[in-house]
Amino acid sequence: MDRALPKRFWTTQRLALFGGGALLTGLLVYTLFFADRRSKLNVERDKITVSAVSTGPFEDFIAVTGVVQPLKTIRLDAIEGGYVTQKLVEGGTRVERGQVLLKLENQNLKLSFLQSETEANRLVNDLQNTRQRLRVERYTLRRTLADLDAQIEQAKDSYDRQAKLIKDKVVSEEDYLRAKRAYERLVEQRKIEAESQKYQEENAKLQIQQLEGTLQRTQRNVALWQQTLENLVVKAPVSGQLSSIDVEVGSNINRGQNIGQIDDLNGFKMRVGVDEHYISRVFAGLNGSFEFNGKTYALTISRVYPEVRSGRFEVDMIFPNGAPEGIKRGQSSPIQLELGKAAKATLLPVGGFFSDTGGNWVYVVDKSGQRAVKRAITLGRKNPEYYEVLDGLRPGDQVITSSYENFGENEVLEF
Repeated sequence: MDRALPKRFWTTQRLALFGGGALLTGLLVYTLFFADRRSKLNVERDKITVSAVSTGPFEDFIAVTGVVQPLKTIRLDAIEGGYVTQKLVEGGTRVERGQVLLKLENQNLKLSFLQSETEANRLVNDLQNTRQRLRVERYTLRRTLADLDAQIEQAKDSYDRQAKLIKDKVVSEEDYLRAKRAYERLVEQRKIEAESQKYQEENAKLQIQQLEGTLQRTQRNVALWQQTLENLVVKAPVSGQLSSIDVEVGSNINRGQNIGQIDDLNGFKMRVGVDEHYISRVFAGLNGSFEFNGKTYALTISRVYPEVRSGRFEVDMIFPNGAPEGIKRGQSSPIQLELGKAAKATLLPVGGFFSDTGGNWVYVVDKSGQRAVKRAITLGRKNPEYYEVLDGLRPGDQVITSSYENFGENEVLEF
């Protein structure tokens, strides 16, 4: 006889149902509280660059490019204008001081010189005539005074006789007064004549002084015009290489126009362009170096040009120990310009990541080596090889330093 079995609560169906529910609940709890919800991106390890953070001396320098220039360049400007009649030297030729380079012609200058010279000759003649007239007047004065002295002597004798005779009442008072007036008139006439001649002589001397002054000024003008005419012959002011001369026969040159330049070959310097970002840190006296023919040569900034053009300013650097032998004008070379002394720092190699993050964060590879996580950092100075790390990284950290252009905003990269 069959008997009824008791009904069990934990049937297979219920066990399966409760097991699935528990699994689903656990998965939900894990997802809510423990799962990594950060955005992820799978990348290929061989297509990225991973660099190690290290500790070492940070050399504060920048890489710039310098162009070799003569230590001194002399501008060749036309002192006077005119048209070119002869061109005796071409650009690129070595010239000596005083060597004739060009000959100019200027008819107006020649005419002015002749007019000034003619005026000087006229003044010379006037001066000679005035001096001759003064000598003649002196002779005339002497002769006139000599005649008056003779007349005065004769009149005095007559006056003295009349004075004696009138005391004896031998002559009339009228004769006495006539002799007296004749004598006094001659004396007064001589005095007037002497004063007149003195005035004439002083006036003549003043005229001579004025003529002499005018003549000196005119002669100086003649000398200046002569020098001006000599300036129509353009000569090399110094010895060196005539790097350029931008005129041809028949061309017209204005006064002050630049017609070329001469390079002093006794020394060279480097003209260097520097990014305007460093303008506050660059000053005269900073050192640098560059390589030429396998050797390293020292450089020192001698002059800073503060004018900024197209985001760059220029400096001149000289060779404190002498320029390399064989260096040529116009050569360009990379230069290592030191901005400060080396100091110990945490170093991160330079890479393309900076253009995408501005140096504010990087991807750091974790210990498993299977993923890289975004981390905020702070960078300081930069040289062509390293960034100075101020915060966020430790020596030994592995950092992706290649470009982040294709990583988007993902926080985790999985390899």
